Parts: sequence; structure tokens; C-alpha cells
Amino acid sequence: MTPIRHIVFDIGSVLIHYDPDLPFSRIIPDEAERRWFFANVCTHDWNIEQDRGRSWEEAETILIGKHPSHESNIRAFRKHWHEMVSDAYDDTVAIMLGLIEKDYDVTMLTNFASDTFADARKRFDFLNRPRGVTVSGEIRVIKPENAIYERHTHDFGLEPAATLFIDDNPANVEGAKAFGWNAVRYKDAPTLLRDLASYGIVI
Repeated sequence: MTPIRHIVFDIGSVLIHYDPDLPFSRIIPDEAERRWFFANVCTHDWNIEQDRGRSWEEAETILIGKHPSHESNIRAFRKHWHEMVSDAYDDTVAIMLGLIEKDYDVTMLTNFASDTFADARKRFDFLNRPRGVTVSGEIRVIKPENAIYERHTHDFGLEPAATLFIDDNPANVEGAKAFGWNAVRYKDAPTLLRDLASYGIVI
């Protein structure tokens, strides 16, 4: 097995917590109504297009045209986005920083809208510590599409066989493996430490 030299971190639900319910439990207090709103209005498929580079203005215009009675709640999604990323996973952040200090080549690869990522970077300084990041909203390609792994590999000069990717989404993990990276699914910090150890990486 080729020794791992490059370690690539996902961000949302790996380094920082993300949960739209945090603001929306206040905005739409009724749980059934809130679940309906996320299933039919501000859906995952709608939100992922902002990660692909669509502007929030266009995204809101599209939804308000379809659901005019929900305009205020649609606009609340971006307005209160900062509340959705409430805190960092400090134990996982410590692992990442420890890898950097041990001279591993650490980068990040994330499905993130460009403007909200800029906001996150201001709030969470550790996002500025790795060598660099590929943000889907900036290059208009999202995980698990093959092209995003190819782009990250090219831009950062990675050797695929010497690369380990960490992501909470099984589809993204499998996409990375299909491209030729090693990859593990993030569950929690203790599991990540065991996964790293299985590749001979001890912090």
C-alpha cells in the first residue's frame, strides 16, 4: 500500500456542524409544517444547486415563483444561514491541525456555496490552516461527480494512491474511491483516529 501523504477533509458535518433546523425550529415552530417545507420548498436538491454555483438571488426567485405564499421563509434560508453552522467539531479540528503539525499535506474539498463559505472562513479560522481548498460553488462542480476529484488532484498536485479523503456522505466517499483515492466515511473523531491508524497515521 502506498503511504498516505495527502489528506483531504470535507467540511460540513466533519469539521463544522450544519443543521437547518437550528433557525427554522424558531421560524416554523410546527415540526410537521417544517418537515413539509424542507421536503417540498427549500429541498436538498434546491440547496445543492447553490453549492454548484447558482446565486441565492436566482434560487430565491425560482422558489418564490413556485411558492409565493412561502416567500418570507424562503428568504429566511439564506438570511439565517449563519445560525445553521452553529459550532465546530473541536475534536476533529484538533485531529486536522495535528496532521498539519506532523507535516501531512492537508487540503479541503467541500460542497459549499462560495459566499457562505467565505462567511464560514471568517467565523472559523481553522478553515484557513490547510494548504488550500476546492469549493464546489467556485468551480461549479459538486461531489460526487468525478470531475471535482480530478480538479482537486490537479490543482494541488496530489498522487491519488497516496491520498486519503474524509467525508460524512457515503456517495462522496464512493466517488473518491472510484476516482482512485483512498477514502473513509466520517462518523466521529474516535472512529476517524482508528481509520487513520489503519493507514499507518498516528497523531
